[in-house]
Amino acid sequence: MEASIIRNPSSVPLFFTILLFISISLASSTNTSITSLKISKQFIKTSCSSTTYPGVCYKSLSSYASKVQTSSLNLANVALTVSLQAARNASSNITVLLERKGITRMETSIVKDCIDDFGDGIDELMQSLQEFKSLGGGKDVDFQLANIKTWVSAALTDEYTCSDGFEGQKVSSSLKMQINNTISDVAKITSNALALINKLSASDIKKS
Repeated sequence: MEASIIRNPSSVPLFFTILLFISISLASSTNTSITSLKISKQFIKTSCSSTTYPGVCYKSLSSYASKVQTSSLNLANVALTVSLQAARNASSNITVLLERKGITRMETSIVKDCIDDFGDGIDELMQSLQEFKSLGGGKDVDFQLANIKTWVSAALTDEYTCSDGFEGQKVSSSLKMQINNTISDVAKITSNALALINKLSASDIKKS
């Protein structure tokens, strides 16, 4: 091994030159990625500032910065996907309440109605995401966006409708609070998604 190094002394500086080049390239690539991520997060923060719940918006979407980049279309699509997942989680959490000890027949009926409302909302969010996948593609973009907005708006209405069953009914305050908190959390996310979608235009689709 040592004899080999002595016989080829010129290979040593060449080796370190290559190693240095690789290190510089990796560092440059890492710095570029970090800078790109910061730009994307700032884009999300700025976009979220025009929503009703900017703090919730940024918190729920900033982790998707690499996917969003600086595209309004990507941001709206991610926001819609996050909204769908939040609605599914909310539906699961409310379904668990049916196993609550001491739940009355009236409360059971209200919870089931609430689950149905969320089911409708989830279907509407899925329809809007499906439409998102075919945006453009020779179709009337304005018409497609109008459909998406209608479905997301309907989903938001369904989420709020969940609490209507409480009106004038004798319901446990703790149960009511649990459901209202769940509704509030998912409705804020859906509201933000709708706000970001409302900002889209046909030109945003053409840029993608």
